[in-house]
Amino acid sequence: MIEIIEDKKFVSVSYDLYVEDDNEPWEEATAERPLNFTFGMGMMLQKFEDGLKGLKAGDTFDFTIACDDAYGAREDGRVVELDKSIFVVDGKFDSDYIKEGHIVPMMDVDGNRMNGVVLEVKSEKVVMDFNHPLAGEDLHFKGKVLEVRDATELELAAAMNPQGHKCNGNCNGCGGGCGEHGDHDCDCHEDGDCHCDGGCHCQG
Repeated sequence: MIEIIEDKKFVSVSYDLYVEDDNEPWEEATAERPLNFTFGMGMMLQKFEDGLKGLKAGDTFDFTIACDDAYGAREDGRVVELDKSIFVVDGKFDSDYIKEGHIVPMMDVDGNRMNGVVLEVKSEKVVMDFNHPLAGEDLHFKGKVLEVRDATELELAAAMNPQGHKCNGNCNGCGGGCGEHGDHDCDCHEDGDCHCDGGCHCQG
C-alpha cells in the first residue's frame, strides 16, 4: 500500500529554501538531515502542508508561500532596547554571547518563547530584533518527499506537546540557529535547546 501525505502521517522531506532572487538556498534540509514532522497537527505553516498534501515518498515539490501566509511583514515595533542587566551572569555582562549578530533564545513575562537577533550593544542597552528572520519574505521551497508512514503514538504525543518537540532535521529554521550558552539569572533570557518555536516552518 502506497502511503500518501495526510493527517497524522509521519513525513520526512528534504528541501532547499530560497528567498527573494537568491541563487543560493537560504536554508537546506538534506537527505542526511531531513525535516521530520507529523502532518496535520498544527506544527507547520499551513501553506507548507498544503504544498505537500497528497504526495508520496519519491515525489518532488516546488511551491512558493507568499509573505502574508508565511511569517508576515517586518514590524518596527519588534525591534526593542533591553537593559544590559538582563544579560548579567555571575555579576558580569555576558559579552561572549550577547554580541552583534547572535541569535538569543528569550522568554517573555507570559512564558512565550521567542528568538531575538542582537543588532547592537550600547553602553547601557542591547538592541534586539524579534522579527522572524524570514519576516517580509516569500518562501520558495524545492524538495523531495523521503518517507511517509503512520505516526507512532510517541510521535503523535510529541506533536500535541510542541514545547517538548525538538526539530529532527536542519535546525536553521528554528528561529535561525541553535546557540549554546549558560543559564542566565533573569526572567527573559534562558538557555534553549533547538525547539520548534516558529522556525523550521513550524507554527509559532
